[in-house]
Amino acid sequence: MRMQQTSAGIAAVIVAAGRGERAGQADGPKQYRSIGGRAVIWHTLKAFLDHPRIDRVVVVIHPDDEARFAEAAGACSARVTTVHGGATRQQSTLAGLRALKAGSHTGLALIHDAARPFVDAALIDRMIAAAGSGGAVPALAVSDTLRRRGDDARLELVPRDGLFAAQTPQAFPFLAILDAHEAAHAVGRSDFTDDAAIAQWAGLPVSIVEGAPANTKITWAKDIEMADRLLSTGPAALPDVRTGNGYDVHAFGPGDHVTLCGVAIPHERALQGHSDADVGLHALTDALLATCGAGDIGTHFPPSDPQWRGAASRIFVEHAATLVRSKGGRITHADVTLISEAPRVGPHRAAMTAAMAGMLGIAPGRVSIKATTNERLGFVGRGEGIAAIATATVVYPEGTDP
Repeated sequence: MRMQQTSAGIAAVIVAAGRGERAGQADGPKQYRSIGGRAVIWHTLKAFLDHPRIDRVVVVIHPDDEARFAEAAGACSARVTTVHGGATRQQSTLAGLRALKAGSHTGLALIHDAARPFVDAALIDRMIAAAGSGGAVPALAVSDTLRRRGDDARLELVPRDGLFAAQTPQAFPFLAILDAHEAAHAVGRSDFTDDAAIAQWAGLPVSIVEGAPANTKITWAKDIEMADRLLSTGPAALPDVRTGNGYDVHAFGPGDHVTLCGVAIPHERALQGHSDADVGLHALTDALLATCGAGDIGTHFPPSDPQWRGAASRIFVEHAATLVRSKGGRITHADVTLISEAPRVGPHRAAMTAAMAGMLGIAPGRVSIKATTNERLGFVGRGEGIAAIATATVVYPEGTDP
């Protein structure tokens, strides 16, 4: 086993010791098969090694795969810790966690399947933010109709309400998930299907975080073929980058504060209008919806509907972001310009940025909030209201037709 320097930050354990029989063994385990000219595991490692908040990566491999891993990982192999796994995924994960313990790690741990090469930075950010005191699992609501074979061989309909398909990486406070795995090992429990199940068995609270449609797991030979086509170098593989714009304006009325980009700011007057009249978030909602042709804020949240009176506008942004992701979109940047003579935005920009990043599930560095005056011209210049312009950038999978 090779160890890296000690870190108390955020670590990733990549589980890659499986044999992957369902994908076929002719060309070796699936994590070493080639997609887009590189091994599956190379793509997975790059996602974590390139993430600015990941301090260390432990890769759990089969004892027979040391040479295979070194060749597949290339230069990435020098930047990770490797450790041998066990006969089951649960045993392999415990080996990876023990390797972190040997390096005195005390922060967060993200546990990920090597066969999910399309994990992206936005999902990693969401998992880090949601780990909390117990843990978090990314999941997508089940959209397919589900049926179960009954005792009489008939197919029974299974209600899909409340059902989610779990993904990785799953995120936990490191010491807590290590203790949970050790406890399961001590009593001979080896039947858990994922790390979240072990965490819950040990009494840790685990939350569900929105997963990513593109974060699929390679299981069958056809999955490898599809992944290879997705990563092919031809013109069809060019990313589908879309930019949406939004504009909104609200007038001042009686009140003692305004809400801008999710932050309440004391002011001598309040903005009037739809919900809490957060002009910045209304413009951003329209910008997000524009990237997939989903109408505008009024389409989804009619101002005539009394249930939205006084509602927090973050509800609208989070709805739009969920809709974008349900269509395979990845939000890469959001920019809001507030046009107002008062109040001053500068002292609140950091809080606004953090609020918007949380709503969108992206890093704060992908959020831009600016403010400008209207040089005393027009209704804004006369102090009658505030306007906002927003731009959202979203990358959709090639061939997506929302």
